[in-house]
Amino acid sequence: QVQLLESGGGLVQAGGSLTLSCAPSGRSFSDRNMGWFRQAPGKEREFVAMIVWSGRMTTDTLTDYADTVKGRFTISRDNARNIVYLQMNSLKPEDTAIYYCAADVRRWRSSQEVAAWGQGTQVTVSS
Repeated sequence: QVQLLESGGGLVQAGGSLTLSCAPSGRSFSDRNMGWFRQAPGKEREFVAMIVWSGRMTTDTLTDYADTVKGRFTISRDNARNIVYLQMNSLKPEDTAIYYCAADVRRWRSSQEVAAWGQGTQVTVSS
């Protein structure tokens, strides 16, 4: 069973930056489709970013972003260490949420068919 551990959350001022890390371990059917989702109080868990790795080389990837974060967030992975990152720049108060790493995202941009979730890391952006 795959296990995911996120880190890097915290409290930042609007306009600041954070980088989240997701370290998977254990067995899984696929680690090609990795994603980041977030959930604010009273809201559904929403898509943030995805990365699809071909497994052939570290630069052979496809990424996708929610419109709300496109141009500000960057998802990447260190294939040597099997770690997925989410670099978040120009943070806004509306980015405040618990951020979850997702493994084996079976439906594109959807939280409904995910093989495993991390425990979540809190990101709080102050005004």
